[in-house]
Amino acid sequence: MSQKILKSIQNIPAEFSGNNTNLAIDTIAIDSRSLQNGPQTLFFALVGANNDAHRYIKDLIAIGVQNFVVTHIPEECEGKANFFVVENTLTALQQFAANYRSLFDFPIIGLTGSNGKTIVKEWLNFLLSPDYNIIRSPKSYNSQVGVPLSVIAINEQHNLGIFEAGISTHSEMEKLQKIIKPTIGILTNIGSAHDEGFINLENKVREKITLFENSEVVIYQKNEMVDSIIFSKAKTFTWSFDSQEADVFVYNATIKNDTTTIQYRYKGDSFELVIPFQDKASVENAISCLMVLLYFKYDEKTIQNRMELLYPVEMRLKVKNGINNCSIIDDSYSSDFQSLKIALDFLESQKQYKKKTVILSDIFQSGLSNDELYAKVSQLIVSNKIDRVIGIGETISAFEKKFANCITYKNTAEFISKFDDLNFANETILIKGARTFQFEEIVSLLEEKTHETVLEINLNAISHNLNFFKSKLKPNVKIMVMVKAFGYGNGGFEIAKLLEHHKVDYLGVAFADEGISLKSAGIHLPIMVLNPETTSFPAIIQHQLEPEIYSLKGLHAFLKIAEQKNLNQFPIHIKLDTGMHRLGFEDNTIDDLIATLKGNQTVKVKSILSHMATSDDLEYKDFAHSQIDLFEKLSSKLMAELQIKPLRHILNTSGISNFPNSQYDMARLGIGLYGVSNDAEEQKQLENVGTLKSVISQIRSIAAGESVGYGRRFIADKPTKIATIPIGYADGISRSWGNSTGFVTIKKSKASIVGSICMDMLMVDVTDIECAEGDQVIIFGESPTVTYMAQKLNTIPYEILTSISQRVKRVFYRE
Repeated sequence: MSQKILKSIQNIPAEFSGNNTNLAIDTIAIDSRSLQNGPQTLFFALVGANNDAHRYIKDLIAIGVQNFVVTHIPEECEGKANFFVVENTLTALQQFAANYRSLFDFPIIGLTGSNGKTIVKEWLNFLLSPDYNIIRSPKSYNSQVGVPLSVIAINEQHNLGIFEAGISTHSEMEKLQKIIKPTIGILTNIGSAHDEGFINLENKVREKITLFENSEVVIYQKNEMVDSIIFSKAKTFTWSFDSQEADVFVYNATIKNDTTTIQYRYKGDSFELVIPFQDKASVENAISCLMVLLYFKYDEKTIQNRMELLYPVEMRLKVKNGINNCSIIDDSYSSDFQSLKIALDFLESQKQYKKKTVILSDIFQSGLSNDELYAKVSQLIVSNKIDRVIGIGETISAFEKKFANCITYKNTAEFISKFDDLNFANETILIKGARTFQFEEIVSLLEEKTHETVLEINLNAISHNLNFFKSKLKPNVKIMVMVKAFGYGNGGFEIAKLLEHHKVDYLGVAFADEGISLKSAGIHLPIMVLNPETTSFPAIIQHQLEPEIYSLKGLHAFLKIAEQKNLNQFPIHIKLDTGMHRLGFEDNTIDDLIATLKGNQTVKVKSILSHMATSDDLEYKDFAHSQIDLFEKLSSKLMAELQIKPLRHILNTSGISNFPNSQYDMARLGIGLYGVSNDAEEQKQLENVGTLKSVISQIRSIAAGESVGYGRRFIADKPTKIATIPIGYADGISRSWGNSTGFVTIKKSKASIVGSICMDMLMVDVTDIECAEGDQVIIFGESPTVTYMAQKLNTIPYEILTSISQRVKRVFYRE
């Protein structure tokens, strides 16, 4: 692999600068934060709208990285490493991957479409892995960056590839086609996802099928549009529910006992197979897989036997609360080398406890010999500073001595029998295993038991929203992110850890105990306490928090303690009242403030800030500008009189968007991080972060005239089917949301809330919805959104988010 890497890098247009031409490279990296970076890493310094990796090169050299692809060599790094200087590092990464791909000659399946790509990829891997050594995209690595990283993982032992490609606008697929070069193309379901980047549906289809330009065959569900624009030279292999002209005609799909029997006609003969799913999307995805098996000339019996074993695909890495004060990262459905590297990076970005444990099964389809594979796994374990390894499986047990502090078990049952002897407590545990090992049983043992209502937090969405607002800031403007009120109800530590991973400049909390909790959990970012009580000053100092000072009384109290503790230049933040009239120094107190601070060495004014009252309402734009003008006047006076140059900041989330000329040195991002905007157009650019879910506890039928709930606030006027959901006002759902004001979503349908919301339960009308006890219920998320709920309840999204009770389990995940 290393020789192929060298050949690939030498074939991209680049100017080499360095002292060592005898390069030893076996890893490609783009993330400076990964603990896996080292002397044999080739680092591509990507430049995006919100970040420039060139700024981290000095730190990477310090930890031993010696080889870089850059657009320029940072001044302080000249002569200290090897540099390939290119015009554009993303283009260079894509060219490198295309060069690397061209060195291998075996079948490659390329998938694209609006929906189903990842599921079809994972199912094909399962169906074909008994006969092939497969390399596939890890998780949903299907982007302009993800595809190159996926392809670069190919090695000499692989003999089949499965890669997915996703695009969001025109001209992107052309680049991915050159990297994947699929010999077999699969077009999955074409829907409305990501429509905004295309002129119309036909334009989107044309762009997507660019992936198949040189494929020997294209597999898709037959329809007139695709038929009319597919490449004339391409061989097609089609299926259909409607057209008997398709190569495979599916003439019946019968649902029974949680399964679907698919009957189809192929080459004049009729066949059938059973899959363990009922929904339309799974049936379509299964047929895509069937088409590949038919194209590969699998026999009927093999197809039937393997297809009936298909399984739900979990595409998320989930963070859960565990027993004995543990944090659990659930990746219990796959075990391959590439996804292990991703999971270990995620472990580092989300670790809540210093002690790190990995529970790992045998690893399959690495394309490496077992000796080479487990040597590399051992290196990963060492570089990621894992404290304990628990191996499960015959193969990993044979290599136990390659790992420090490792214990192994032949199978999951043996591990479970010894579970009580392992003493899991106060640690972060990554659980990663192939499906055959049934690691979900281990997750169940380790997971803290709570009721069935959960708030799922999408960490990808938080990253997206953060980057969206960072893109609005000028290059040198810092960003503070508010994580007060338990991260606006979404979770404190986990979000703070992600923000630290993204290298934000400051975190903001309301009270000292919130900051102390984050510092005690291992957060190292500077944390500003916005509403400190004087009684908390000693604790603030002890835990290296930074208080906002908003009154002379508070300042004198803090200075007294600072002098007693012999502090020197302890950071404080001065709050000015420019019109909010809540907290802060007013114009008539500035002279006393200056007199008190002048010459004082115990504290250092780290920043001067104010808060806008109407940044979200342009009807009061003049008032907002008056606040900004007063802030400029008062802060300038402070800086001149005290001869200081602190950070200045006045903008909150809506201020970032509405007053871009007043960014000063830093801006404070709050509700926008969590996917909520006051502007309808901006809202379309943000991603939903929190989804509150529950289940149906019970379904009953009532007759006309019967009532539901306290006070008989709902009386049925016809026979009605009622579902009870285990969530109520004690969980944070307003009673005003009941009695037909609000709804929940079940099976993508609205179910109106009937009667009064109880402390722990609410009831909904499911008369027209095919559902069963145990089915999932969406309380809020994509529908209804918290913004919609707030409008109906005459409140703001903040109140809804922060009202969700701590007894509701938070589950954090990354796609």
